[in-house]
Amino acid sequence: MPFDSANLMPILPEVAILVTAVVVLVVDLYLKDADKGINHVLALLGLVVAIGLTGWVGGGERTLAWDGNVVRDAMSDLLKGAVLIVSAFAFIYARPWLKDRNLLVGEFYVLGLCAVLGMLVMISANSFLTLYLGLELQALSLYALVAFDRDSKIGPEAAMKYFVLGALGSGMLLYGVSMIYGATGSIELGAVARAAVAGGSTDQVLVFGIAFLVIGIGFKFGAVPFHMWVPDLYEGAPTPVALFIGSAPKLAAFALLVRLLVEGLGALHADWQGMLLILAVLSIGLGNLAAIAQTNIKRMLGYSTISHVGFVFLGLLAGSSQGYASAMFYIIIYAVTAAGTFGILTILSREGFDAQQLEDLKGLNDRDPWYAAMMALMMFSLAGVPPTVGFMAKLLVLEAVVRVDLVWLALVAVFFSIIGAFYYLRVVKFIYFDQPTTAVPIVTSGGVRAAMTVNGLAVLLLGLFPAALLGLCQAAFR
Repeated sequence: MPFDSANLMPILPEVAILVTAVVVLVVDLYLKDADKGINHVLALLGLVVAIGLTGWVGGGERTLAWDGNVVRDAMSDLLKGAVLIVSAFAFIYARPWLKDRNLLVGEFYVLGLCAVLGMLVMISANSFLTLYLGLELQALSLYALVAFDRDSKIGPEAAMKYFVLGALGSGMLLYGVSMIYGATGSIELGAVARAAVAGGSTDQVLVFGIAFLVIGIGFKFGAVPFHMWVPDLYEGAPTPVALFIGSAPKLAAFALLVRLLVEGLGALHADWQGMLLILAVLSIGLGNLAAIAQTNIKRMLGYSTISHVGFVFLGLLAGSSQGYASAMFYIIIYAVTAAGTFGILTILSREGFDAQQLEDLKGLNDRDPWYAAMMALMMFSLAGVPPTVGFMAKLLVLEAVVRVDLVWLALVAVFFSIIGAFYYLRVVKFIYFDQPTTAVPIVTSGGVRAAMTVNGLAVLLLGLFPAALLGLCQAAFR
């Protein structure tokens, strides 16, 4: 394909991340151990440049590039920006944890940036091939990150589970893609959409392909009954890696779901709506019930993630532009909140100690009132307590479901959300009403404290003033 600047413009953020990863990889070879912090600065600089480029090339009409394999539209602009911002939070929170354990090396940032690159490729994909390339680039990088801490006893086990089940999910997704290609004769999503309109649900190969697609998507999201890897991964992965996996990849998975089911197979909504409905109900129910029994906060947050995935599916199965926008709003808010929640756990960790048990949060208010307030904000948002943004996200999804006459489904979601509020409020109780188990002071840099402040206030202010973000989400589905 001859070089065309029109092809380059939509992928400038991806190019910036790729260049940053290569620069970090090369520069790291010449750095002494005392200078490894330069990797951190370079990675953050690359993310900032990519955010600027996303804003610069964004806006305007939907454009296709690379023979229709790449798309730039309102959804890709917003999700790319969200992925880059959340990844920046993850890198900032990770630095003290890595430094305390002598793991502040270039490999962490190279793998993290490659994972971010994979997410951006998935978000910009307009064909099955591009989607799969982005998915595998992200997945392979994350497999390595989970096993990054060689001294961990449970990290390699978590990485192996993640690898095996991730490969199974990818295989299911690829098998579904192959069936859809056989039925439609194209890997470009626009052509698939036109073939779906022409063939409809009478094409059994197409319907079976959708079933395998939904199974693969269920694995990637960690929805019940494909959830078995999520709590083990969250518990076994290093805390900064759990932070990263629990936030930014969810945004890319949402893009994967929308590109495949909504844009590619929207004409067959009736065929995949029932599948998502089952996954949503099972995820919200089991996720909230299982989380109550957890004493390890990382496992608790793993089951919590499963329940929130169910809410995202609720918005999508509604099949309306309002439902899609509410699901997008929900997943962005969840990613930001999850980053802040795990960020507190990395801040509480120190050399020789990882904050993993619920008891480790006891008396946090006595040790650092500001971080206690930030953690309480995150818990209230995850529980859906007003005026935090989590309440608004849940309300929008439930409204979309009610508008398509699925009132019973909304009631089921509300019922399990009330149950789920217990384990979030239990964390707040430990923070404010229990005595601390240690007198070790919490020592963090000004940059980490500033990032956590921005993160926490975003959760509060977006709840009070959600119109701007919601408007961007609605613009993506007009």
